[in-house]
Formats: sequence, C-alpha cells, structure tokens
Amino acid sequence: AKLIDLKTLTDSRGNLTVIEDAIPFGIKRIFYIYGVDNSVRGKHRHRSTTQAAISLRGSCTIYNHDGAKEEEFVLDHPSKCLILYPADWHKMYSFSEDCILMVLASHSFDPEDYIYEPY
Repeated sequence: AKLIDLKTLTDSRGNLTVIEDAIPFGIKRIFYIYGVDNSVRGKHRHRSTTQAAISLRGSCTIYNHDGAKEEEFVLDHPSKCLILYPADWHKMYSFSEDCILMVLASHSFDPEDYIYEPY
C-alpha cells in the first residue's frame, strides 16, 4: 500500500482536488461507503484489482498487510489517497459518523477476484 497526496488547488472560493492524474490505473469501478456503525469492512485482498481509497468526509483507519509488512493508515482529509495493490489484505474500521469513503477500482466487480483469508 502507498499513501499519496492528491493535488489540491485552494483559493478564496474553496478547494478543488484533482484525482485523474494521480491514480496509477484506469478506473473501471467507483463506489463509496458511508453510514458505517462500529463494523469492520473489507477484510480481503484481490487477485487482480488495484484500488484507491479517499475519505471525502470524516475519517477512517485502514489496516494493511502485504504479506511481509503490516501498516495502519488514517484517511482524514480528502487530499489523502491510499493505493491498495492486489496483494494488500486490508480492513477498514474506526469510521467517524460523517465518513464518506470513496473507492476507485481498476476492475469491475468480480466475486472470484476476492481472497478473504489473511496472511
């Protein structure tokens, strides 16, 4: 997994964050997660799909294990983007009440692409 900063332009009118030039893959799927209670989401990795996670509002924590290294990332600003590679077994938790987590994916949904067993 890799945390990147998205280019944000700021002036007296507000902020504009640019995504398309920062994402290292073609986007085939977009979804967002919100209204999460104290549940843990995710708990999987992929065979082929790379993802980019951005907290548009609020915050959440993403635990990641890539088979060798374990890390935790806090997404708490819309300019932070976490790139999750296929080998990244991840889970998302500690969602703030107002969190909206948007995920961009390199592949369309395919249940055969998911690996649920942790390392």
